[in-house]
Order: sequence, then C-alpha cells, then structure tokens
Amino acid sequence: MTSMSRARVARRIAAGAAYGGGGIGLAGAATVGLLLAEVRMARRHVGNGTNNHVPSADGRYGRLYDTPGETALRLTLLGDSTAAGQGVHRAGQTPGALLASGLAAVAERPVVLRNVALPGACSDDLDRQVALVLADPSAPPDICVIMVGANDVTHRMPPTRSVRHLSAAVRRLRTAGAEVVVGTCPDLGTIEPVQQPLRWLARRASRQLAAAQTIGVVEQGGRTVSLGDLLGPEFEANPRELFGPDHYHPSAEGYATAAMAVLPTVCAALGLWPAEEERPDATRREGFLPVARAAAEAASEAGTEVTAAMPTGPKGPWALLKRRRRRRLETAEPSPAGPAGVHEAP
Repeated sequence: MTSMSRARVARRIAAGAAYGGGGIGLAGAATVGLLLAEVRMARRHVGNGTNNHVPSADGRYGRLYDTPGETALRLTLLGDSTAAGQGVHRAGQTPGALLASGLAAVAERPVVLRNVALPGACSDDLDRQVALVLADPSAPPDICVIMVGANDVTHRMPPTRSVRHLSAAVRRLRTAGAEVVVGTCPDLGTIEPVQQPLRWLARRASRQLAAAQTIGVVEQGGRTVSLGDLLGPEFEANPRELFGPDHYHPSAEGYATAAMAVLPTVCAALGLWPAEEERPDATRREGFLPVARAAAEAASEAGTEVTAAMPTGPKGPWALLKRRRRRRLETAEPSPAGPAGVHEAP
C-alpha cells in the first residue's frame, strides 16, 4: 500500500472514530476465513514461552539528582504487554525502567515511575488504566507513555473503536495536565511463527492502525512515535537476538531498541531537548505535512515522531514529522545508585 493510500484509509478510520462509525475494517471480508485459520495456527506457536512473569519496575530513579525542595518528575506507562515489559526477567530491562532512568539522566532530576499497563490489554482497557492514573489528584503524572494496538489487531477490534478509545485516553490525560507520547501499533508482520498470507495482512493492518492512531493522538494534543522497530526490520534481521523466548514479545535488547526510539520524544515533550533540535532538519527528511500524510509516512518508517504543528488548513490539521537521533540506554534498577547513562547512538 502506498503512503497516499494509507493516508486516505487512516483519515477514514480517524473520522469514523471521531464521529462514532465502526464499520471500517482492516481486511476485506473475503479474507476473513483464511485469516482466522492462519491466526489459529499461529497461536499454537506464539506465546508458548516459559517466561510469563512481568517484573515490577515501579519506583524512584536518579536518586543522585535529589535536591531539597525540588520534586521528582512523574512518568507513567499505560498499555499492553509491551508497555508492561513482558518477556524479560529483570525490572531494569523493562521499557518503563529504561525510560525512567534515561529521563532522569537527561533532566538531571529524579523520576518516579508508575506502570499500570496490563499484558493482553486492548485499547478498550485504557479507560480503566487512565482512571487508575488519575485516581490520586495529589500526584498527577508529568508525562504518560502509552504502547498499545497489537492486541487490537490480533483480536480484530474495529480500528475505529480502537482509535476512539486511544483518543479518549489521550484527551483525559492531557486535560489533567500530562504530556502524552504514544508508541503506535508495532508491525506484527514480522512475528516468526506467522506465515503468509497472514504475515502480509498483519503488516498491512498494523500500519493502517498505527497511522490512524497517530491522527487521533495528534488531534488530542499528544505525540506519537512509530514502533515498527519493535517488530520491524531490525527484529526481522536478528530474530534470535531481539525476540524473547516466546518469539512474540521483545527480549531485553528489543525493549532497549524501542525505548531508544521513544526517549527523545519524551524529553522533547517535557522541553528537555535543545531548541535547535525542535526545528525540522531537511537533511533528515523532516518537515511540516498534513497530519494524515505525516501519519502514513511515520507508519512506514519506525522511530518517526509526529506532533501537532499548526491549526487546520485546507487539507486538515498539519503536523511536524521528526526523525530524532536516538539515545542509547543502559539497564538500570530503581535504587540509590542513580540513573543509567544515556548517550547518542550512531
């Protein structure tokens, strides 16, 4: 599917989500029987790993930066097993811990991490998760990172419904004063046990949903980062290294790759990135685009950020598409020893 075609589909899905539609599907009706048969075959192999434990990484990171009278930044993760960190053994290997320690190092402030993500969750669980996050008004989050969408595809949730739930979650969190960064639906077409034609259908559905998620999130004042890297070309080239034991969830190296892509956008949302890096760099193919086109391009290239840029024009809202330089992250646990180091990756 071309970028322009994906942009048109994403606009339709986002419009359906906004206005209550629900009939736009991700795959033609003629393929449904074959798709379901392939899903049943894939499920016999996917998710049979022995590590179903999700280590808790909640806590305070960057204690070396504790300063009397200065409050810690509050980072909250929401979403599915990817946000929770299923598939790794140590708390410091989860995306939440990696992001918290990296953010502490960049901000030179301690970071309090809370993770309410639920393995297996679809976007319709975000309402419950957001309620948990906002239940204590005395400790609102400064920034929330949401990773969701893969289960929506595998459970065949209508994309309009999926985007509607995500957009509502972003709106509630933004209204509460939190910045929001969403890691959009990863490319499910690279999961090892999935064979053709499901592989092609899964990739198409994943990218369509990621593009539609981007439109919905940006319209509510959030930012997105495409997570094709999570299950994309790097994972396809190194499946034994970047997938966990169940060949579905990422390994520690895989989560580090995803966290490296998300951290710069988290820092930018909090105003921690140098001002010169906020301007589009033509040499990196960055620039201002209609939001649907930016969403389609981001879905095709992992690690791409999309954020609102200017009011609605003749072609709808405009967005800034950024391809930020990644920061390499080290594993860290919440402890008095301080944060993990962060440095620019090539």
